Amino acid sequence: MSRVVIETKNMTKKFGSFTAVDNVSMQIEEGTIYGFLGPNGSGKTTTMKVLCGLLAATSGEGLVLGMNLARSSQEIKNQVGYMSQKFSLYPDLTARENLEFYAGLYGLSEEEKAVRIPEMLELAGLTGREDTMTSVLTGGWRQRLALGCAIVHKPKILFLDEPTSGVDPKARRLFWDIIYGLSADGTTIMVTTHFMDEAEHCDKVAFIYFGKLIADDIPAALKKKIPGRLYEIQASSGMELLAEIQDGALGIPLIDSYFYGDKLHVIIEGDRELKREGLLSDAEIEEIEPSMEDVFAYLVKSESGKAMEGGRISGAGSSQIKSRAREAKA
Repeated sequence: MSRVVIETKNMTKKFGSFTAVDNVSMQIEEGTIYGFLGPNGSGKTTTMKVLCGLLAATSGEGLVLGMNLARSSQEIKNQVGYMSQKFSLYPDLTARENLEFYAGLYGLSEEEKAVRIPEMLELAGLTGREDTMTSVLTGGWRQRLALGCAIVHKPKILFLDEPTSGVDPKARRLFWDIIYGLSADGTTIMVTTHFMDEAEHCDKVAFIYFGKLIADDIPAALKKKIPGRLYEIQASSGMELLAEIQDGALGIPLIDSYFYGDKLHVIIEGDRELKREGLLSDAEIEEIEPSMEDVFAYLVKSESGKAMEGGRISGAGSSQIKSRAREAKA
């Protein structure tokens, strides 16, 4: 069994009266690619920054590589890598100069720099272009250079905060090939993303919602959390059809219904079957297995219902998740 390299118990982070991270307990094993998903403002980035030692938790406990977050934040910083959403590169420096700067921050010797900087330039696809100003690099190159800066010191744990946001599909695939390689070599990777296809390929996936961890498991187990049967419907008048379905026109107990690209997804209770008749006589209907997007939407909607029942205010709900997922598929 792999050893646990990140463990938190009731970890909480507050900013004044606002609770950004709410009693989060998790375990991440060595070499795992751990996907961390949630709506904007749900606490993903704050959780990462606490685990990196960049922010102090308000309460609770945390261990990273066996070191206590409250007492060993500097030691933790030296043994982890962090790549922020903004790709923290200096645009007025060249690719090589950025790598030299970060290598210096992490205390690499001249001998270590002589080995690692060329390796990181190769990883970024910038061998022969090391003197190019970072400001003129394309998004994919900047992304891989930022990753090179984050791992130049060979960290045991790598934190990636929405690293593929804003880059083209080819650059995303190349980036994930690098992530898989790092994981295969034993690096533990925690990554936030709103691309559901990326979440599918993580070893474990956790969902955070308004600071609370609402699910944490392997993708196959998470998909089993959706009850009933899931159908995909292709129809010419999708908006009208969705409105009628949500008004109960199917006459079948309905768990949820929503757009998935240009199609509709409908989850019905129990073993009831959705047939191509009546309202759906002209539609194409197929029973399908849930995707991670379906899981995400279902869990967030369920949590929103609990929040409303408990008197808490719910803002970003499943509609926001579906909107972000639609954006990701565009």
